[in-house]
Amino acid sequence: MSTMSLDGLSPEEVSTRVKNGQTNKAPETTSRSLSEIISANVFNPVNAIMLALFVLILIAGFPADGLFVGVVIGNSVIGVTQEIYARRELMKLQLLNAPSVRVLRERKEIEIEATDIVVDDLLVLGAGDQVVVDGDVKDSTGLEIDESLLTGESDPVVKEVGDQLLSGSFVNAGSGVYQAKLVGADSYANTLAIEAKRFALVDSELRKGINTILRVLMILIPPACALLLFALLDVEDQWQNALQGSIAAAVAMVPDGLVLLTSLSFVAGVVTIAKRKALAKELATVELLARVDTLCLDKTGTITTGEISFGDLEVFEGVPREFALEALGAIAHSDPDPNPTMAAIALTHGAPSGWKVVTIEPFKSARKWSAAEFEDHGTYFIGAPDILIDASFVGESKQAQEHAETGRRVLALCHHDGPFGTELPDMTSPLALILLDDTVREDAPEILKFFADQGVDLKVISGDNTATVSTVAARAGVPNAHKSVDARTLANDAELSAAIKESAVFGRVTPHQKRAMVASLQSEGHVVAMTGDGVNDVLALKDADMGIAMGSGSSASRGVAQLVLLDNSFSTLPEVLAQGRKVINNIERVANLFVTKAVYALLLTAIIGIQGVEFPFLPRQLTLIGSFSIGLPGLILALAPNTNLVRPGFLKRVIRFSLPAGAIAAFSAWIVYCKSRNWAGPVIETHELAEARTASTITLLLVGLIVLVVVSRPLRIWKIGLAVAMAGLQACIIALPASRKYFELEWVDGRTWGYIAIVVAIAGICVAILPRLIPGILSSQEKIELQR
Repeated sequence: MSTMSLDGLSPEEVSTRVKNGQTNKAPETTSRSLSEIISANVFNPVNAIMLALFVLILIAGFPADGLFVGVVIGNSVIGVTQEIYARRELMKLQLLNAPSVRVLRERKEIEIEATDIVVDDLLVLGAGDQVVVDGDVKDSTGLEIDESLLTGESDPVVKEVGDQLLSGSFVNAGSGVYQAKLVGADSYANTLAIEAKRFALVDSELRKGINTILRVLMILIPPACALLLFALLDVEDQWQNALQGSIAAAVAMVPDGLVLLTSLSFVAGVVTIAKRKALAKELATVELLARVDTLCLDKTGTITTGEISFGDLEVFEGVPREFALEALGAIAHSDPDPNPTMAAIALTHGAPSGWKVVTIEPFKSARKWSAAEFEDHGTYFIGAPDILIDASFVGESKQAQEHAETGRRVLALCHHDGPFGTELPDMTSPLALILLDDTVREDAPEILKFFADQGVDLKVISGDNTATVSTVAARAGVPNAHKSVDARTLANDAELSAAIKESAVFGRVTPHQKRAMVASLQSEGHVVAMTGDGVNDVLALKDADMGIAMGSGSSASRGVAQLVLLDNSFSTLPEVLAQGRKVINNIERVANLFVTKAVYALLLTAIIGIQGVEFPFLPRQLTLIGSFSIGLPGLILALAPNTNLVRPGFLKRVIRFSLPAGAIAAFSAWIVYCKSRNWAGPVIETHELAEARTASTITLLLVGLIVLVVVSRPLRIWKIGLAVAMAGLQACIIALPASRKYFELEWVDGRTWGYIAIVVAIAGICVAILPRLIPGILSSQEKIELQR
């Protein structure tokens, strides 16, 4: 049945269905709603703990110590503001990436947005198109549907008139028309995948590490605070003072800004690459590319522009050129929904008269050929020369190989006298070679060199002729492009796994082999990214750790990829990599600061609980310490440029550094506090306790700044300036009478200052040498910086 014999809906019928709400308006799945954003940033466990502590400090009668609630407000405001901004930017890009569909209305084929589909619309399908709503097939021309993304079954399913199509599948080959039945939230894909498609913080090494830290602290904080409270109830004259000290310890133990700064770093990275026309489907996308050590690339449309143009027709000896041109025009115009190659040929070759199509077999990447049978003319094939031309045609095969080695795309035009079956005949007669022109993307050599210089292993995996792929890869600057393999020679998974380790270029790769190659690399512990733009890349894109699709690619490839380059520019990838490195390295720095704070708070709680004396800090003093040695500088560090190479083992390095650094800070503050108390005598007065607390506050502030400087390595002038600025702000607070009174700080004498200086100097040396003493903390780049 011809698609043009299907009338489609009239404008009045469309309008009626729109009024009845029978449209394809699906629930938003690309980002959180405003209420969800507010809920996630305000009503989270960390904020809940801080708010509970705020209520307790009010009950105890010390509202001035509730300064830490400002952290809750700041976290919430910054988090909500940034995510709303990111949501707005990504929604702009989603509009550019939104799938469009072809529908028949009043016998005319028009293109509309997928959201404008209504029930009973007739949708036209071609190779690479995504099935966006559920419906029934009304016309089929070799229509094959890949439902692997829905069912996991990799074999394409042939669909005939009357068969059902499910949204989320895509056209593997052929063409057809189907009628929409279930749209919007009722469609199969939406009922299954609303949560799966959500724009969210997905699992990543950073996220797992942060969650582990939070879980451990949530287990340790309650018993530690209970121990301290019981101890202080024996020491303090009033229960309110005991509760005040316990709250001070709890406030320091809660990593109040860690979750915020992690989310903020992710959001900032996503927004930055969005401005470069790169759509990240998930926040963790910016992290993924930075961890990739193997980049697999398709050739056509990825390394090359994918804009195919007809070059020449080289007719074999004994074949009339006019006959070959006529046959080429006939087969090019036989498919109602041609692929880009057929469309390029059809542009330069008209359809001859008298060639009536009997049946056609659309191109399939798994077999590398297409065919059309014509009444009284036999069957004609277009496809890969090494598939269609029998080895007995030595001269023709050699001719095809010589052209392939120049980097040109070469197809064979062959003929068979008999009728067409489902399989390739044992012997076809080669008529001519079709020479197509394809150019390497202008930015590909530079970008591929960049990745190679960064230690990323490059693999080119293509369905094209192996010699052609190897030549194009060499022109694009892929290292070891001469190490090429014809994937048809790989008989089993063991041979495939061995080849993918040793070679860089693979030709004649089927879609399932692409998927197997990605899986093989992953089984060896590699983090794999896959770039592609066609239907044959979808399985590999889906299974790769990071799928990267071109904006001009098929809707199916864009639908499964985690990153879509909307402007088809390879030059965006280094920016994505840079953002990923920035996020990972800066979050590690920030985590070091917050975990160090939690460690010294836990240790001080344990020591004071066992020793049985007043807690050395008030809640407001610990808020001061946390703000100027961790919170504010942490915010700046989280968003600072950082291009250091990424290393695995984030959580191990944080623990290795933070545990000893926190212990050094805790014991330094405790030693100064105890010494100040001892100088006051056996009976300590209120002002003497305030002086001891001031001494311990100054000590912890200074040690905290040293930790800040150490985790900021490699040092730069602005980083040193940041630490000096924080020290200056703290000095101003101590010097100004009003702020000194609010934080209950006292002037300390020269003896105390001298003791503080000695303890801080020793602690500073210990913290500074920690990275040198503990294996795995310093990267090779940082070791070079230190040697300089």
